[in-house]
Amino acid sequence: MKNGVVIVGAGHAGVQAAASLREDGYDEPVILISDEDELPYHKPPLSKTFIKDQEAKPQPLRGEAFYTGSAIDYRPGVRVDLIDAGGRRLELSDGGTLPFDRLILATGSRPRMLSLPGSDFSGVVSLRSLADARLIRGLSAQSEDVVILGGGFIGLEIAATLTAAGRKVIVVEAVDRLLGRAVAPIIARHVRQRLEATGVRILTGTTIARLEGENGHVSAAITASGERLPAQMVIIGIGVVPNVELAQTAGITIANGICVDQQMRTSVPEILAIGDAASYRHWLTGGDVRLESVQNATDQSRLAARTVVGHADAFAAVPWFWSDIGDIKLQMVGLISGGDSHVVLGDVNENRFSIYHYAGNRLLGIESVNRPGDHMLGRKMLGAGFSPTPQTVATGPDGLKAALAAFQQVEPVRAAE
Repeated sequence: MKNGVVIVGAGHAGVQAAASLREDGYDEPVILISDEDELPYHKPPLSKTFIKDQEAKPQPLRGEAFYTGSAIDYRPGVRVDLIDAGGRRLELSDGGTLPFDRLILATGSRPRMLSLPGSDFSGVVSLRSLADARLIRGLSAQSEDVVILGGGFIGLEIAATLTAAGRKVIVVEAVDRLLGRAVAPIIARHVRQRLEATGVRILTGTTIARLEGENGHVSAAITASGERLPAQMVIIGIGVVPNVELAQTAGITIANGICVDQQMRTSVPEILAIGDAASYRHWLTGGDVRLESVQNATDQSRLAARTVVGHADAFAAVPWFWSDIGDIKLQMVGLISGGDSHVVLGDVNENRFSIYHYAGNRLLGIESVNRPGDHMLGRKMLGAGFSPTPQTVATGPDGLKAALAAFQQVEPVRAAE
């Protein structure tokens, strides 16, 4: 029997890779390894409905019957200690070894650690796994005051959720605005205003000097200016770091993630990497990126499976993201870094608008608040390579649809020429 494909990591990327291998006709062994004891589950609900509802259950990515029915050998509770790239085998934490013909690393990322006096108190938590979400949910039931360190997507989603559940929430962000460089300033201001209107207190340009505790449990966060912020729970949301240690020890090239080519192959061709930990040259920007999104994980997984079965497709998926923060459904398509102008469509005051970002005459991306139609149309436009003029954007969705249709009629003719 051949050794087949071993996939390390059973998040969105790993599970999709296993599924896609079978869909693409791969008939050798597929082994899916997870260091968690759970059936693989959806992560986005963890920061929202799951931590709010004591009765909420995790949402499986696939039912248990899928793995047995697809002849996918799912092995929970297994940790890989070492990759022997030359020998094509894994050394496992239980002392065993596992050979492979191809290896797919879907190792994901983990919360960035906080070096702060008092960070070892109980009640100081972060969110990345189902176990973390269960802990936050349990602590929330016993907490009146919650401090969240970090004004990124996860922190703000949790802030909105816990505020709606009746907690007093303070968000502390070290830089001068929320959501860092992830969104345009107009989006960051809008999110802040909506959250503050619900009662969330937001401190930007503020750092925490230390945490205080009573009987080993956190009781307050103390700012650098000396303000005491009461807290029976402190949630750390200051970003993530990619899990590259296995690859690095194996001699695989690392640069802000596990470096992969356009077919998801690492510097060791028999080993591929996908998802949050993979760094690659993006076709849309021409620069190296590492994207943390379900869409990116899913699309890279499908491509990795095609690479394994012998195709040579290059990665060309249009990147898109989403976040639900209170009454804001924020959807983003494209990559807006490097933009020099923008056009707003809709009404910011009505909590329903989109921002079209440009670099010169080229459309880079669209950020939409409660305008899903704009988002879906944007995915089609960027996928087709179509950049509408700002004047066309101003005509609204109907004008944009007509312009896209006209472009798609002309473009095949140009390609044939």
